[in-house]
Amino acid sequence: MHVRWVVALWAAALLVPSAAFPIPIPQDAPASQPQSSSSSKNSKPKYSHANDFLIRGTVFTEKALSFPDVQLRIRRSGEKKFRWEDRTNSRGEFAIRVPQGTQYEMVVHAKGFADQAKTIDARSGSGENNVVFRMEPAKRGR
Repeated sequence: MHVRWVVALWAAALLVPSAAFPIPIPQDAPASQPQSSSSSKNSKPKYSHANDFLIRGTVFTEKALSFPDVQLRIRRSGEKKFRWEDRTNSRGEFAIRVPQGTQYEMVVHAKGFADQAKTIDARSGSGENNVVFRMEPAKRGR
């Protein structure tokens, strides 16, 4: 009989909600409140993509077939470092957002093909540009 009473007490303890046994919070601990990232004095303002310029297009092979997995690199005109990089999808298409207000150089690279470059003018108010690349096989030197 004593065992039944212990089991009954143990089962009752499991069924009692945890609110009946509150966990004490130390008085010196700060209350848990979500921290806002904008509350910091040194944080940058959040960048909005609302005014971005969209560069989109398609890359084709020399036989006019879609060209998947081609490397795309974009940099501001006059700069050496590429700031954006992507690859074409399975249909040879791409879409990359860049800030408006300047010109960009886009370089397309695929193994066994000559690199191609185009200048993209993102100063216009249209908000997007559609470019098409037709890759040519690399010339082999002797």
